Amino acid sequence: MMRKLIFTTILFLSITANAHSVSEQATEKYFATIKNDPKQLDIFLKTMPKGGDLHNHLGGASMAENMIRYAKNDHLCINKQTLSTQEQAACCPAYRLENLLHYPHLYNATIDAWSMRNFHSDKESGHDHFFATFEKYAPILVKHRREMISEVVKKACAQNSLYLELMITPDNNASGLLGKQVGWNPNLRLLRKTLLNHGLGPIVSKMSEQLDNDEKVKACRDFKLRYLYQVLREQPPAQVFAQLLAGFELASKDARVLGINIVQPEDGKIAMRDYTRHMRMIAFLHGLYPKVHISLHAGELNTDLVPASGLRFHIRQAVEIAHANRIGHGIDIQQETNSSSLLKEMARKHILVEINLSSNEAILGIKGKAHPILLYRHYKVPVALSTDDQGILRTNLTEQYKKAILSYNFSYLTLKNLARNSIAYSFLLGKSLWEDDQYHQRVPACRNSFSHRCQYFLEANEKAQLQWVLENQFLKFEKQFK
Repeated sequence: MMRKLIFTTILFLSITANAHSVSEQATEKYFATIKNDPKQLDIFLKTMPKGGDLHNHLGGASMAENMIRYAKNDHLCINKQTLSTQEQAACCPAYRLENLLHYPHLYNATIDAWSMRNFHSDKESGHDHFFATFEKYAPILVKHRREMISEVVKKACAQNSLYLELMITPDNNASGLLGKQVGWNPNLRLLRKTLLNHGLGPIVSKMSEQLDNDEKVKACRDFKLRYLYQVLREQPPAQVFAQLLAGFELASKDARVLGINIVQPEDGKIAMRDYTRHMRMIAFLHGLYPKVHISLHAGELNTDLVPASGLRFHIRQAVEIAHANRIGHGIDIQQETNSSSLLKEMARKHILVEINLSSNEAILGIKGKAHPILLYRHYKVPVALSTDDQGILRTNLTEQYKKAILSYNFSYLTLKNLARNSIAYSFLLGKSLWEDDQYHQRVPACRNSFSHRCQYFLEANEKAQLQWVLENQFLKFEKQFK
């Protein structure tokens, strides 16, 4: 398959030896004429290649309307006070999930409760409403992962994306429950041994079996789906460590799972109390599983949520203690102690920040000039746009690009490099197609597109393969503007 891919795209990539093609310049000129025309901009962005989405939670990826449809035969009841789903034998017919469509007021109230649709901050903050949604439909997520994965893959293909790293918890936190049974031991080496001796291995094996069942979905041509195992940070230490260990074990044994992340509100009581402890847990496991990638939610905070002292160290500890390869959100970077030196360190180490514009606005109220995306770019810290929880936020990747243009007046070449970043800094296996981080020069093996060396290089490096496809997509896209 890869050999066929190379020969079908080789003609296109041999047209130009570098990124600054005539077609690219023509596209840049055209883009400048339509970037203030909403309708033309929408058409342009929808068809523009977008690379991938590196920050996407399966638990927040489905539209509420779809989840109601997925669970229509699950015999669930809607709690009329909280609008959450629950199994309840004696349920008033009007509140049975399968009957919601017959009660428009309740149906619409449920969708609003399960998403940010029609949200107004008069009764609760955006932060509180957002994080409360997950528990409301948790029983549906447990039973309908396959439908939800299919939905998110279709969305990605519709956005003209090639790649998705999806955050999942396929064991439904069985590893965390094992940690609760085993109990806490500050000697992490002994705790790891105890967990492995008391049943963690079968949990990890069952997760791979679960993925075999869940990912039987149809994707668009050349699309790749990979996973990150997500750990719930608002748990006691034994449970967090058990989940982390399960994630590192899974990623070291199942090629579909590329790394770990740690989720739930960063401002939570346990998350704040144990933040440094969590980073040290990850550092310990990184030493044992150095090939497992690490992306961490860090700095998704502001002074409305935590005292100023809580904004000074999270990103730095994620980078320097936990060895994070990427940072999710990174909103409070300016409040970090010696933030300038930290930004320079992140640039030097090529630590990409996953930027989630809709999410940051809805949850933290951070947008426009208050957002640090331009600061990261000023310090040459790589960034990529992502969706976070696109179902709850009712957004998509195209909308993130549109927000970036309208808020920061990005050029076409900037957008193009953001898309390239999403593949270059993905956790896909293998080397990059590019010799430099500005995408000016391909690696020596592929400077001559017709060489057998390039063919062998692409066959050996999955990341380079997808970058090759992306460049071909851009050449086709830009050709129409010549």
